[in-house]
Amino acid sequence: MSIEQLLLLVVFVSAVLLFILGRPRHDAVALAALLVATLLGLVAPAEAFAGFAHPAVTSIAFVLVLGRGLVGSGAADMLARYVLPRGSSGRRMTIMLCLLGAALSSAMNNVGALAILMPIAMRSARDGGMPPGAVLMPLSFSTLLGGMTTLIGTPPNLIVSAFRAESLGAPFGFFAFAPAGLAITVAGVTFLALAGGLLLGSAARRRSGSAESAGLFELAPYIAEVHVPENSKAAGMSFEAVEAALEKVGAQIIGVARGKRLLAISDYGAIVQAGDILIVEADPEGLAAAVSELGLAVEEADEEKRSPRIPGRESEGSARIVEAVVQPGSLLVGRAMRGLRARRRFGINLIGLSRRGAPRYLRLGAITLAAGDVMLLQGREDRIGDFLSTFGGLPLADRDIQLSHGSAALGLAILGLVVTSITVMSVHAPVAFAGGALAMVLAGFVPARRVYETIDWSVLVLLASMLPLAGALERTGTAARMVDGIVALTGGSNPHVLLAVTLIVTMTLSDIMNNAATVAVMGPVALGLARNLGAPPDAFLMAVAIGGSCAFLTPIGHQNNVLVMGPGGYRFGDYWRLGLPLEALIVAIAVPLLPRLFPH
Repeated sequence: MSIEQLLLLVVFVSAVLLFILGRPRHDAVALAALLVATLLGLVAPAEAFAGFAHPAVTSIAFVLVLGRGLVGSGAADMLARYVLPRGSSGRRMTIMLCLLGAALSSAMNNVGALAILMPIAMRSARDGGMPPGAVLMPLSFSTLLGGMTTLIGTPPNLIVSAFRAESLGAPFGFFAFAPAGLAITVAGVTFLALAGGLLLGSAARRRSGSAESAGLFELAPYIAEVHVPENSKAAGMSFEAVEAALEKVGAQIIGVARGKRLLAISDYGAIVQAGDILIVEADPEGLAAAVSELGLAVEEADEEKRSPRIPGRESEGSARIVEAVVQPGSLLVGRAMRGLRARRRFGINLIGLSRRGAPRYLRLGAITLAAGDVMLLQGREDRIGDFLSTFGGLPLADRDIQLSHGSAALGLAILGLVVTSITVMSVHAPVAFAGGALAMVLAGFVPARRVYETIDWSVLVLLASMLPLAGALERTGTAARMVDGIVALTGGSNPHVLLAVTLIVTMTLSDIMNNAATVAVMGPVALGLARNLGAPPDAFLMAVAIGGSCAFLTPIGHQNNVLVMGPGGYRFGDYWRLGLPLEALIVAIAVPLLPRLFPH
């Protein structure tokens, strides 16, 4: 192995290890790896930033805007409400929900598809007497499966298509992914709908004691703060008596704030005083019962300087309590509520927070928010919506919105025109995607000021940085060396064995690192394996695309898995319960199927 190959391999392995660790951010890791490779002379300076002009990068940006337009037009919501009307419940509801999630994610961002369907899933589970934990993980996995079926379903498909264009002279067609993707999706959704409840039922029930006693969500209890007013029954009672009263409604005291002091449990003293703030753990129903039973008052998350009430803001419409989950990558992650000035800016209060492992004795407003946290927010519904839209949160209540059938039809027509222009009129895919994105903006489905917020710039920087590195793997012969090592380790040159290895390795990497990075790393290796064996390169590229969408074993593999973790009440180890047999099923289908579908 030459010095050049060794240095490039060190850069790649270091980047992959940092991707797995998750720190620093994946886009920063990719950019740093590119800069190091350029400084070492492994990537020509003139080519270092050519990735930002790559068709795969621009296509992903336009596809994200296109998918956001489908949401803005109401088309996705309309489909969801027609397919899953109120009253849907049970196994049929689960099957329809998973099929709809897969269908939506074939035409739009997977996270957007889940965001639309999560509130409907929560409502349907509640109406059917099912724990949400039996529905949400199958729904999340179904949206990942649906992304396998079209060119725009997920970024890995666009990246693999770009590798094919560079290697074989032509990209994959819009529906080239459909034969394998549909077979895997139908089998996977069927498995999820039939076996999901059985495999996850015990995990969901143990969080709440039983399905029948569950509240709205199978959550860790909320950490909330309640104030003891002068006229409260609790004022003057012993802590033992207050704790006994709270235990009857499923709540418990975990801390007390008295003045500026936060008291440990051992320092409570004997008597609850007026003005104390009790930090309690309770579900929403238990919190409401505790407030009613003892005459307590819900306390909003404290801000460093108590914000004054904004005249008229509370009186305009009725206040509501809304539960919302913190999305991965949102502006809420890593920040405490007291620093957001939510009351001053939006007139809303954080009155509860649900998270496994949250600091038990920390004031509510001082807890640093993390992806997957479920917040209990109080305020006007439109103000809460503004707050969540600004900072990146997902409401877990079914939305009562009026849909315009004309707007929904126009949104679907724009998507149909994009697909037709690619498949029938042979328009270059990035050009068609750009035209569709522009049409969505001109139609008002994506506000012009929100266009750049819709694009996930971290993915674009990641991909634009990884593509020159992938090119260097090919140019220096490092990819060929890696292929020789894989063939030697597998002990032969059986195409089916190496196809299975490619798929399994890609699956494994996608469980622990960003799927775009996974595909960018595995694409050149897959092409090298195909050349080494004289096997169909399309079969190996499809294996990489499929494996890149199979982040089923951990919550960190994909944003959707993080989003359902809090509302579903899942633990880290629950994902492999359903994900491991699902991945085994996919390998069993894909390995014999891909060579038949792509024999040349």
